[in-house]
Amino acid sequence: MVSKSNLSIIIRIFSYSLLAMTFVFLLNNVLTVWFEWPGLKQLFANYGIFGFKKLSKPLEASILTTAYIQLFFYFAFTLLAIAYVIKSTKQTLETDAEILTKFTAYIIRSSFWAVLIVGLADLLISFMVVEKLVEPILGETLKVKLVIPAFRITFVHFPLILISFVIGYFTRGVGFIWLAVLVVASEFFIVVSRFIFEYEQAFQGDLVRFWYSALYLFASAYALMHEGHVRVDVLYTGFSERKKAWTNSIGSLFLGIPLCLIVLFLGMGGKASIINGPVISFEITQQGSNGLYLLYLMAVYLAVFAVSMLTQFTSYFMSSSYKLLKN
Repeated sequence: MVSKSNLSIIIRIFSYSLLAMTFVFLLNNVLTVWFEWPGLKQLFANYGIFGFKKLSKPLEASILTTAYIQLFFYFAFTLLAIAYVIKSTKQTLETDAEILTKFTAYIIRSSFWAVLIVGLADLLISFMVVEKLVEPILGETLKVKLVIPAFRITFVHFPLILISFVIGYFTRGVGFIWLAVLVVASEFFIVVSRFIFEYEQAFQGDLVRFWYSALYLFASAYALMHEGHVRVDVLYTGFSERKKAWTNSIGSLFLGIPLCLIVLFLGMGGKASIINGPVISFEITQQGSNGLYLLYLMAVYLAVFAVSMLTQFTSYFMSSSYKLLKN
């Protein structure tokens, strides 16, 4: 029979290995989509294994090497996760859960700052473009370049996103209340400008949709952190602490975690997938230069949602397992 200490180690190895492989999946997705690395699908198809149809033309040696490097990443990071668990055998599942919860909070906190700062910056640029203020203030060169999605996203959005993650590291408040207030204020501004000043542009509605979708998807992990999601309370409230722990651990393991993995695998399954496709093409609003250049980021929301929820479900699973083993 497996002892409680050994079972705790097994749970920790499983949890950290899962997160390590998810990180490698995201890393390989970037390498495959942005840097034209072959990916594991091409590697398996090269040999016709795991259900993949064998390639008519084998991969070149250099391409095959990069594919093996991508495969090696999975083994390397999984071994690092196992080594971390072995090195910290005295660390409890409860402590691990707290670490993961803090990491989840960092992800959604930084994402909040990103959508706030990038949204306001893009709103200002779109306003200047519509009102023809770019050339007098910034010059003719930027007037042309700022309406090009690749330029605006690469040289305006990306640096602001990096700054947002730095801000997220040094701040502690999540800020969803402020984001909700901003959504309401933006909608109110649209009503006032439309019916009083008879002024309305596409970027105003784009900003509301951009912030509202972020509020919904990012706050999901935050609600899970504070057990704020809707339950069937007529049953759950009557459970003992042990039954609640069983319910939470089983629900996280067989429902929550698989859901997040499905979102990631389907959303990043190829270059034309629902997450990768808009990001690669720098997809923007269909309103043209009058709208915000942020539609691609709304696809990224799904990835942020899946990663933050996966991390928090793993934390939930570990904390519930700790309660079961403790009792």
